[in-house]
Amino acid sequence: MIILKIIIIMVSVAFSIFGYLIYFKKQYNLINGFEADYKAGRKTESYAKRVGIIELIIGIVLAFVGIYIIIIK
Repeated sequence: MIILKIIIIMVSVAFSIFGYLIYFKKQYNLINGFEADYKAGRKTESYAKRVGIIELIIGIVLAFVGIYIIIIK
């Protein structure tokens, strides 16, 4: 069970950091193939912002789940 807690916390930190960097710092190069697709006109900046906010939300939710599991068990 300890391994599960550690994995959940690590994944939540990774998602939160990537989501923060993409959404707030506009580091769109963290999205695979985005730069080439953006230049070709297949993807827009709003797509990158949506990806960033989704990753940030998933990271926050996983952090709450991890903390909840730590407190309950």
